[in-house]
Amino acid sequence: MTARPRLSIGLPVYNGEEYLAESLDALLGQTYEDFELVISDNASTDGTEDICRTYAARDSRIRYIRLLRNIGAAPNHNYVFTQCRGELFKWASHDDLYARDLLRRCVEALDERPDVILAHSDQAVIDEDGKVKVPYEYGLATDSPHAPERFRSLLFEPGGDDFYGVMRADVLRRVKPHDSYHHADRTFVAEITLHGPFHQVPELLYFRRDHPTRAERANPSKRSRCVNLDPRRAGPLHPTPRLLAEYVWGFVSAIRRAPLSSADRRACHRHLAAWMTSRVRPGAGERVEDRAPVDPARFTVSVDALVAGREGRQA
Repeated sequence: MTARPRLSIGLPVYNGEEYLAESLDALLGQTYEDFELVISDNASTDGTEDICRTYAARDSRIRYIRLLRNIGAAPNHNYVFTQCRGELFKWASHDDLYARDLLRRCVEALDERPDVILAHSDQAVIDEDGKVKVPYEYGLATDSPHAPERFRSLLFEPGGDDFYGVMRADVLRRVKPHDSYHHADRTFVAEITLHGPFHQVPELLYFRRDHPTRAERANPSKRSRCVNLDPRRAGPLHPTPRLLAEYVWGFVSAIRRAPLSSADRRACHRHLAAWMTSRVRPGAGERVEDRAPVDPARFTVSVDALVAGREGRQA
């Protein structure tokens, strides 16, 4: 690793001992090596600290930061970004898996296309045992040269986890930090895409784990999810109607802040108005892991063959 790595990976974590080592192995086993891995531990009370310190002692690319108190998932995501130095940046989740070439292929895409501001890859949702639950075909028009079209696509199609793509850090600094109202990750990505197109690497390289203790499973209500994002949301000043209103306003304010022409701004507002009237449609806005599961036998790609370190741990 160079004195200032090209890529920074920010990994915010709270009580992630069950899957953390597996995710760290997948990240550290990447074929692209010029990165730093900054872990921000949100005052975990399980074995997360011991795991992080053990890995940091083995690999100089890891920088471990332990917070004194749990500040919530959203502030921790924002904080870990401020601690990173790379020209490129990626958030990583403590329970996901990453194929060996994920970082390399995303960095190559950004180098080949200076206009692209975020690169990610095809994905599949896996279960707690690492078995494929839902393969996902990315259908969003985030590669369009037209900002309103990218925005419209993000509004009307289930998300593709672009939040976890490799981004240009300078663009990330120009958008509002991740908030903590309902579906704040969607407004966050929508604002990013108003700054430029994304690129989807047409290879299955990212595996998002769905399991009973995942934040959205463990916090089924809108209120509880938002409290998980930021404990300050627990008070009576944050009822569900306010959280939903902030969600809509997040899109409005993103359009206002973005570097758009007047015509593009009006087009984005029209798409937003159409989206708001469509919310009564059953299944609107569903996430990929909420769809009906598929038979894993139909999925021919082996997760173990793609992800570094998997076979050794299971032996």
